[in-house]
Amino acid sequence: MLTQPLAAEYGEGFANYINLVPAGDLREMLAEQLEHTTELFANLSKEQGDYRYAPGKWSIKEVIGHIADTERVMAYRLLRIARGDQTPLPGFDENLFMSGSTFDSMPLSELIEDYRAVRESTLTLLRGLTDEAVLRTGTSNNATISARALAYMIAGHELHHLNVLKERYLGE
Repeated sequence: MLTQPLAAEYGEGFANYINLVPAGDLREMLAEQLEHTTELFANLSKEQGDYRYAPGKWSIKEVIGHIADTERVMAYRLLRIARGDQTPLPGFDENLFMSGSTFDSMPLSELIEDYRAVRESTLTLLRGLTDEAVLRTGTSNNATISARALAYMIAGHELHHLNVLKERYLGE
């Protein structure tokens, strides 16, 4: 079972995301999150996908793309650290990534397909890791972090954005 990381396994910047993740088996939670999130996204209209709650804010389609991009980056870091690679890994600028994206011109269905593919890949990666591997630590964005903390970061980051979507975009 992939359990909650200790606070010493990650930097302060990750705490808000990791603390959103409920207790339990993370692999199961990520699989359930995949189905729940896919259903939420699939029920959006084209107009909702293009909606921005304020000028200069991302559209819902851009948020979906950002969730997938961030998961890709975090899963790559997780893989490197879990395999024992001690090469310091750089941070990433989500605004730079967004400026180089085409999410707003993509159909929602393609963004959902991409999100699903990324999550399935993450789940496959996590299923293949030993208990020892998930406890390995490395350096990312100038901070020490464990592979396990990165897995929790993936789940918590998505939960954060789902909360924002429901509150600011969908009025739930």
